[in-house]
Amino acid sequence: MTTALILSIIGAVALAVLLRVLKLPYIFIVLAALTLLIGVNIQWVKPYLETLGKQWGTNTVLGISAAAMMVLLFLKVPVFVSVFGGSLIYFLFNPGINQIIFGQRSVIGTENPSLLAIPFFVCAGTFMNYSGVTNRIMNFCSAITGRMPGGLAQVNVLLSTLMGGLSGSNLADAAMEAKMLVPEMEKQGFSKEFSSVVTAASAMITPLIPPGIAMILYGCIADVSIGKLFMSGITVGGSLCIAMMILVHFISKKRGYLPIRKTKLSGKEFWGHLRPALLPLCLPIIIIGGIRLGVFTATEAGAIAILYAIVLGLIYRELSFKGILQACKETVCTTGGIMLIVSAASVFSWVLTKERIPQQLTEFIVSICPNKYAFLIAVNIFVLIVGMFIEGNATMIVLVPLLAPIAKQYGIDEIQFAMIYIFNNAIGALSPPMGTLMFVTCSVTGCKTKTFMKEAIPFYLLLVALLLLLTFCPPVTTAIVKLTYGG
Repeated sequence: MTTALILSIIGAVALAVLLRVLKLPYIFIVLAALTLLIGVNIQWVKPYLETLGKQWGTNTVLGISAAAMMVLLFLKVPVFVSVFGGSLIYFLFNPGINQIIFGQRSVIGTENPSLLAIPFFVCAGTFMNYSGVTNRIMNFCSAITGRMPGGLAQVNVLLSTLMGGLSGSNLADAAMEAKMLVPEMEKQGFSKEFSSVVTAASAMITPLIPPGIAMILYGCIADVSIGKLFMSGITVGGSLCIAMMILVHFISKKRGYLPIRKTKLSGKEFWGHLRPALLPLCLPIIIIGGIRLGVFTATEAGAIAILYAIVLGLIYRELSFKGILQACKETVCTTGGIMLIVSAASVFSWVLTKERIPQQLTEFIVSICPNKYAFLIAVNIFVLIVGMFIEGNATMIVLVPLLAPIAKQYGIDEIQFAMIYIFNNAIGALSPPMGTLMFVTCSVTGCKTKTFMKEAIPFYLLLVALLLLLTFCPPVTTAIVKLTYGG
């Protein structure tokens, strides 16, 4: 035991030094070193921890676990580390639970075949970016919106909508458009603040348009049809796109932001812009149509999207070997981060299930919320506040297993609740103080967050209005699903 303790201390110090050389945060280094120490000495440490846990009681241990997880999330520790850390406290202090279950659940949580859709669609999106697709679609968007007031701002919104059907990643969309469009918008007289806000706000549309990664993740967590979520996303994402274009129109008219051109395009000129973008724009139709007709599943659609992106790269002759390697690297990094979160969520969900937390929470909320609309308003307020501080995927893996069963208890359509939840997460990504879309965009454009938030007020009001529409008007989210799937 003494030898193991000495070796573990040496190993922990060595790990801390290595992580510090890699410039990782101190809190992450301390957690990693403590985990190594406890892991190596688990055989003699756990009995003491179990004795302490028995004295405290299960409820106290569970409360400490949840508090530790939330504190780590607020300290900006990686999401998967925070969730794993909170769950590990429960396993270590709870007597009678074998810690091997921790490892088993971590692995089992990532074995859902539907989760393969995530790396497939992420990979397809990155290949599209390196195949010259983005520029072709941007030129097509310019042809459609060029005569509208605030022409380039309108291009920004429409491009996010169309690219959302190809990439599925809102952060990638925001970073790309911040680099490509914002400098050009500033040259044409748009303020940096307005350009940045339009870029970040329009990137919100991406997770709501199929094949949004958020919809795939929600479908796997709550066992909801991903195909139906994709169908609903067409209406929800399309409505948000139209609403934002209308808002941009009025702001541009008021400020004198000019259109790109004043003359109407001839049919030949319009076809000249549409023809290069026609093949990429067919991808969402292929995905949705194939899933609905039963030709392939959502997971298989992701593999087909990759093949389609590679074919486009060969046709356009812009997908180089270096681009393929870079796209694969980005896919691995993005997918790795998501799957670690899913793995941690599986462990945390097991803890919640064992302690019957969803059932207890259901009984409590049903007792205080008289109807489904009171429940939905409470959920909107709660998720919006949480989303201001914690990244969307993290809130999803923690809250969806708790809230989805309660929504079902109230008779709320599972598709409506899913889209309301995803919409809330999207607003959180744009909101201070921790909004990821806001920070990604501002870091690229150099816009100050204070001026960004002031400029974004009309967009926040629009988003809240649309959220209320989704809440009180179910057909907005369910009509197209019932039309195509029946019921």
